[in-house]
Amino acid sequence: MGKRVFDVLFSIIGLLVIGWLVVLFFILASIDTRQSGMFIQERIGRYGKKFKIYKLKTMRWNSKGEPVVSTFGNFLRNSKIDEFPQLYNVLINDMSFVGPRPDIAGYYDQLKGRDRILLDLKPGITCPASLVYRNEEKLLALQADPLKYNDEVIFPDKVRINLIYQANRSLWLDLQILFRTVFCTIGI
Repeated sequence: MGKRVFDVLFSIIGLLVIGWLVVLFFILASIDTRQSGMFIQERIGRYGKKFKIYKLKTMRWNSKGEPVVSTFGNFLRNSKIDEFPQLYNVLINDMSFVGPRPDIAGYYDQLKGRDRILLDLKPGITCPASLVYRNEEKLLALQADPLKYNDEVIFPDKVRINLIYQANRSLWLDLQILFRTVFCTIGI
């Protein structure tokens, strides 16, 4: 079974099985954030092409007018439920189940030399780098300059990890990554 067939089949199954949860959590996120419960953002995809990623909204505005992650939003992020709408991204061929996590402009689209080979891969819901950095927000919160740490330490390491994935990718490796993602998410 090819990767695209796997992606289409399991995104359809996933949407049929948990689609009602996406709707329920969309409604709850809408109530929690007092806005549309869907977060839509432009990301860089395969070949550097831009696409819109779908996630459940986890942030709202505090009394000072600053965006903050709500308690409910923390639950959605920690459980990875906020990522469920990306099954639609997989279905419409913007993403795959496994591939480098899509980033905003200024990262993957700015790669140089042999690192640009990562743009040949479709971005994924999960990847080896996302497993290594599954607590990235907490790690960044500990840094004096989170953006600098991300740009100089985390992102280059993600590129290194994703290049290893790119060189060794297979459906079997993807299945292993998917299982590890599920086990990490549920805390096993």
